[in-house]
Amino acid sequence: MIGYYDYTVILTYVSLLCTSVGIFQAIEGQFTIAVICLALSGLCDMFDGKVARSKKNRTDDQKLFGVQIDSLCDVICFGVFPTILCYSMGMRGLLASIVIGYYLICSVIRLAYFNVLETNRQKVEEGVNKYYHGLPITSITIFLPILYLINSHISQSVWEYNLLGLLFIVGTLFITDFKLKKPSNKQLASFVAIVTIAIVITVIVPHKTGGKKQYVENKVFTSIFHQQK
Repeated sequence: MIGYYDYTVILTYVSLLCTSVGIFQAIEGQFTIAVICLALSGLCDMFDGKVARSKKNRTDDQKLFGVQIDSLCDVICFGVFPTILCYSMGMRGLLASIVIGYYLICSVIRLAYFNVLETNRQKVEEGVNKYYHGLPITSITIFLPILYLINSHISQSVWEYNLLGLLFIVGTLFITDFKLKKPSNKQLASFVAIVTIAIVITVIVPHKTGGKKQYVENKVFTSIFHQQK
């Protein structure tokens, strides 16, 4: 069998499996479950690097394999999946399509650049890089669930533009050249807590407000950007 099979890549594969479930749920209109899958995928990605580095005797090939497999999965989990989710929630029309395409391109550029930097870095130094170059792609797993939570408390028109703006701004920050210090274990725990709380609220709130199925029927963005046939 080709490839490398050990515990260092397990969380990366779990993240991908969560994404596959989330994509199918998004297509079926089960947006709450899809958002939960997105958040869980992000949680797995937050710790997969720490798990991989716990194995001290990895070969250079194993390290490079880990970098490549992580980025390939990230393209699907945090590039493709969020756009499918937004499209399924009704993000249609010319402007929305442009923003979705822009977000996808930015996510691929960000991950490809990370691969170049990380491959070159590992040739000259050990350990973990202390800084992100640009906004990490997993940040969408925090911003999108939080935006999804508050959408029932704002008007539909505001929600539509918020979602459009989120993808554009986050995509732009993916490719913006700035250094962002990686979070400490305490900060990482705070991020985990935020996402966990968001997941719990996401599960509870729809039962009280009638859920987000309104976006299946109303087709967000359709009335603004979608050309009627």
